[in-house]
Amino acid sequence: MNFNEFLFGIVPYVVATLAVVVTIVRWRSAPFTVSSLSSQLLESKKLYWGTISFHWGLSIILIGHLAALAVPSGFELWNGARLRLYLLESTGLALGLWAAFGVTVLIIRRTSSPRVRRVTTPMDTVVLVVIAIQILTGLWIALGYRWGSYWGTSVFVPYVRSLFRFQPEVAYVSALPLVLKLHVLSFFAFLAIFPFSRLVHIITLPLQYLFRPWQKVVANRDRPSAGFISNDPRVQAGRR
Repeated sequence: MNFNEFLFGIVPYVVATLAVVVTIVRWRSAPFTVSSLSSQLLESKKLYWGTISFHWGLSIILIGHLAALAVPSGFELWNGARLRLYLLESTGLALGLWAAFGVTVLIIRRTSSPRVRRVTTPMDTVVLVVIAIQILTGLWIALGYRWGSYWGTSVFVPYVRSLFRFQPEVAYVSALPLVLKLHVLSFFAFLAIFPFSRLVHIITLPLQYLFRPWQKVVANRDRPSAGFISNDPRVQAGRR
């Protein structure tokens, strides 16, 4: 077994198992730690601009990656026209820059605000660094190895699908340039640290609200009646 077979043939299953098992154990044994632990009260301005850019930019890019994995033929059809290919690539680059701006703001916020820095854990720093590497390598690929949405469907899609079949075809990625390998490995690193970080709160999406019965909210205090007369002398004087 060579180094590529270990990194791209064994590590994916190790980190996936770690992510699932640790998340379940943490959910059952320490459910109150499954929280985002927001620091908005400590500083909100940078948090707003950082999280909006970071979450939306990264989320849309992730959806695009998943769509390419699910329907690669659709991407191949879309990229059949040069103008549509340019549009898709420029949109992906813009989203990557948007996400990079967001993660930069969040890193600056964590390091420049004394109040936020006091509640920042080493895992928070690791998460931001790993995500920053993921974004930066993605931008590097977009600029240095252009038209990734075109050739990626014939490289990464077969590799990922081979992982789901439990027959990893490492040859698809073993010959890739270092930056592309680093992009893949940074995702595996993110998956490995996910259950140990505050990002695990993603699994607590309140989907039950979509199915539970209506809830009636009743006030606990009595409302003053229409004929209520205050005993306050100032109010009585005003009435006279």
